[in-house]
Amino acid sequence: MKRFIVSIIAVACALCSISAQEVVDSSLVGQSIINLLPSRSKGSAADINLYQSQQVKQNLDRFVEKNKDRVISGYRVRIFFDNKQNARSASEAAVETFKKHYRGVETYRSYQSPFFKVTVGDFRTKSDAMVLLRSVKNLFPSAFIVKEAINYPSTDREIIYEPDEPELTETTDSTRVETTVLL
Repeated sequence: MKRFIVSIIAVACALCSISAQEVVDSSLVGQSIINLLPSRSKGSAADINLYQSQQVKQNLDRFVEKNKDRVISGYRVRIFFDNKQNARSASEAAVETFKKHYRGVETYRSYQSPFFKVTVGDFRTKSDAMVLLRSVKNLFPSAFIVKEAINYPSTDREIIYEPDEPELTETTDSTRVETTVLL
């Protein structure tokens, strides 16, 4: 009888913990909590001021500098993946096109026989990588997310993945139309 009561209590506790799991608001993914704080300049009724010791920032900067060569598991967006005869030059063109449109995002070009690959960004979470993926789909329709060893991504800068919009011209290839940027 005691076993029966204990097992019923255990099942009830398990059901309560399952139903109490946290739901994440997807509109907050990839946003800095600091940028979400209310301020009068953003139209809020109050200001919130954060005060941080300079020593905290110095220690964080020192830690990042000391570990900059260390890699962690994360995500990148692969914008190019090909093994055709012109894959080398096409991968170089993909890197140049990406760098012209998205300044400040790291690009990585690699060759693993027989494929040339171009991946971009360093993201700790897949949802952060999805933000960039949605943005690059217009320029690189076959882009996708890959799990790789990444460099420590910057945590203190806010990046908005919107392509630069200089003057556009169109050039035709025998198989597709590419949009190139004139700078």
